[in-house]
Amino acid sequence: MSLTREQLLGCLSVPRWADEVLSGEPYADRSALLAAADAAARSMSDPELDQALSAHPRIGERGGAQSQREQAGVDASAADRLAAGNAAYEERFGRVFLIRAAGRDADEILAELERRLANTDDAERAETVDNLRQIALLRLEALV
Repeated sequence: MSLTREQLLGCLSVPRWADEVLSGEPYADRSALLAAADAAARSMSDPELDQALSAHPRIGERGGAQSQREQAGVDASAADRLAAGNAAYEERFGRVFLIRAAGRDADEILAELERRLANTDDAERAETVDNLRQIALLRLEALV
């Protein structure tokens, strides 16, 4: 169950997180690895948050194969509505809207985007970090 730093950075583009997860090896089992990864992803500095977000396409835009699979519930008509929502979000918070898209359809994603536009800056930052953590764990689970 040995992972490389590159594999971990593909899950979450935060070097401190990858190094923290690697420093715990060897893990007793898959659950221990996932628990350590989860704990290490629960907080991020502002530069880490910016770096992690830079590795994700805007929701509704097609990035790499991994992002395309995660955003499979977004159709072309929803993509137009998401583009407008993304623009409003970026104007409001100064960063891209990020959500764990896997397992969600376009209507749910749009509803979350609209709900989160009303968040305070601190509440939205916390939700963004939590969604990055969820995405990282889903990607890591697929590797191990």
